[in-house]
Amino acid sequence: MATQPTSVEIRTYQVGFGDCFLLSFVYPKARRHVLIDFGSTGITESKKKRSAKGGAASKAKAGASVSAHMRRIADAINDVCGKDGLTAIVATHRHADHINGFGTDTKTARSGEVIRNLKPRLVLQPWTEDPDAAKNARTATRDSSRSPKSFVSALSAMNTIAAAVADLAARPPKWMSASLQKELMFLGMDNIANRSAIDNLIAMGRRKGATAVWAHHGSRSGFERLLPGVKVRVLGPPNLQQTTKITKMRSKDPDQFWHLLSGGPFLHGGHVAGVPTRADGASRKAVPSEARWFRDRLERLNGEQLLEIVRTLDQQMNNTSVILLFEVFGKKLLFPGDAQIENWSYALEDAPDAKATRKLLADVDVYKVGHHGSLNATPRKALWENFRKRKGKKLRTLLSTMPNKHGHKESNTEVPRRTLVDALEKESELQTTTDLGFAAKSNLCHCLKLSPGRAPAACDNS
Repeated sequence: MATQPTSVEIRTYQVGFGDCFLLSFVYPKARRHVLIDFGSTGITESKKKRSAKGGAASKAKAGASVSAHMRRIADAINDVCGKDGLTAIVATHRHADHINGFGTDTKTARSGEVIRNLKPRLVLQPWTEDPDAAKNARTATRDSSRSPKSFVSALSAMNTIAAAVADLAARPPKWMSASLQKELMFLGMDNIANRSAIDNLIAMGRRKGATAVWAHHGSRSGFERLLPGVKVRVLGPPNLQQTTKITKMRSKDPDQFWHLLSGGPFLHGGHVAGVPTRADGASRKAVPSEARWFRDRLERLNGEQLLEIVRTLDQQMNNTSVILLFEVFGKKLLFPGDAQIENWSYALEDAPDAKATRKLLADVDVYKVGHHGSLNATPRKALWENFRKRKGKKLRTLLSTMPNKHGHKESNTEVPRRTLVDALEKESELQTTTDLGFAAKSNLCHCLKLSPGRAPAACDNS
């Protein structure tokens, strides 16, 4: 095999609200394919939208469309990689919109079986997903909440909270508004354990001839012998010996939430953060009419507190996201998953090699926009304004997203964030999945081709 690729093709697949990128490194006599994430939590707004009552018919219809589409994407990936197989899978973090396509159950029409049959030689995940690290941390430990085992245990407990939240939102009490239900359902479903996908990823990493890598900042990527002429650096996430920032949100005090992550009794008692379920409500004594006004507002306050808690838990998982930088024939490709500011801050500010990393990222050619275009996944000064190739729009940006799915314009938290999209359109050549449809005959992906000494160009997306 040649010492380096002659070109690289990057396919950005239309998965609605989620990520799915296929990097094909083209050598003179072979191709090496790397799949970065494969997940979705929504295909189209019209099909996914549910009534305030969460009717079974609408949920079944939405589930069927997601299932059929994810299988179409898996088959499309197989069409590209079938002859060569997959060199590697990168699952940046545990969120459903990044990994549920790896599932082998009916929720995604067994799309994960198609991927598994491509026999990846490397499965790369963040250190928090190492099953050995989590082996003795299924319940709360006596360790500090800043210890690795306790943190992994906390992430596991988060899945339990998320499942309870999704169940509550699917059968909303009368006090829950439609907008609160929608956001709780989204965050709950995105943070459930995705057991089928997780088990399949572990199984693929344990297959004979394959290697599983649990990465952290500065660790080996596992690509060293798999992609000749390509350098792959792991920039995140840091582990807890390097920093504890990934256990917190910069604008919040996480300690008020850590007791909820410890696997305490409330996880097994039918309550979520003090919000009664429908079953609880049915068994409660009737509330006197003069007290109902107070009860309704207290429960509504609990609901808003629950939303704040779940949002924080969501951020914790994003902070475990793998950040990879690929370097090939003088070009740099940056794929950060959903990394949040706290994850980025170690690589860009606190790590011993932070200055060198900023210099390294200054001439990035292709940037996969973090967290579907959210406001806190593309640090403006330390990252975006550091990209020198914004000048003259020489920077290529890839955005996989779906509007009106997450966040709110009123609070300036909508995803994708309008101010960020404006900057992407003004200062880079933006390629977004919102330009792609979902119809049977529509293009399933954008395809970008990179070659030595040439400007990026569109390529055959078949």
